[in-house]
Amino acid sequence: MLYKKCIYVAAVAAAITISTSCSSVKKSSATGYAKGRVVFFDDFSGTQLNRNKWTPEVPGFNGNNELQTYVDSSSVMYLEDGLLVLKPKYLPKFKNVEGREYDFISARINTRGKFDFTYGTAEARIKVTAGEGLWPAWWMLGNGTWPDAGEIDIMEYVGEPDWISAAVHGPGYSGETPFVNRLYFDKEHDATQWHVYAVDWSPEGLVFKYDGVPMFRVTRKMAEHYGKWIFDNNQYLILNYALGGGYPAKINGIKQPYYGLPESSVNMVKNGQAKMWVDWVKVTKTR
Repeated sequence: MLYKKCIYVAAVAAAITISTSCSSVKKSSATGYAKGRVVFFDDFSGTQLNRNKWTPEVPGFNGNNELQTYVDSSSVMYLEDGLLVLKPKYLPKFKNVEGREYDFISARINTRGKFDFTYGTAEARIKVTAGEGLWPAWWMLGNGTWPDAGEIDIMEYVGEPDWISAAVHGPGYSGETPFVNRLYFDKEHDATQWHVYAVDWSPEGLVFKYDGVPMFRVTRKMAEHYGKWIFDNNQYLILNYALGGGYPAKINGIKQPYYGLPESSVNMVKNGQAKMWVDWVKVTKTR
């Protein structure tokens, strides 16, 4: 999820076929592919969000011409059957805590001030619904100003179920970053099925893996061609659900009834059908 006012276009397509180890069941008995010491884990097994681990952002960052404002409400974020569910809601002319008016509310949670780390593997098991202009994401930010503190987008989805993208932003390579890649799924295991989205982070670089299969790599030397390698700092975790805005609009070209969000997806939101399910989130360190 881009933490910026700029926008970018997903560029290079990966030709890797996802493994079929992803299950369509709600809960998974597996807890990811990474080995080592677990330093953060949440399987959302309680009845409410664990606020010792996560903080809902209110109203939260809203850039990129996104359509939603973030609220702390069970109408857009709740636990069900051991899953975290993020579900945007249509609420015309809603005024947020800043007095700004929006037609959609949604949820964004992070671990800032509660958990962050440097180097290791961050994984989450996630599935989403299809729908143009829907924009859920799983990502990380550094503590500080953007883009100097860095951003690692592990999973970004703009509603086309055959692909999901990963990206890296930092000083000199932010906004329409050169470091962005897609992975295309086969039809039977698209984004509406469960997948484990991960990044292996070392002092030498970042390797993005979907279902344990590498799909994109950004190294220190690659980044230093454009600017400073910033990823020696702590990063915290973020899950959010945006709607419309710059990235989806660049892909789907839709301007009406909302920028980047067609009527069909608006109706999905109105009917409570647009969702992201998160089975678990884990961070593992080997150093």
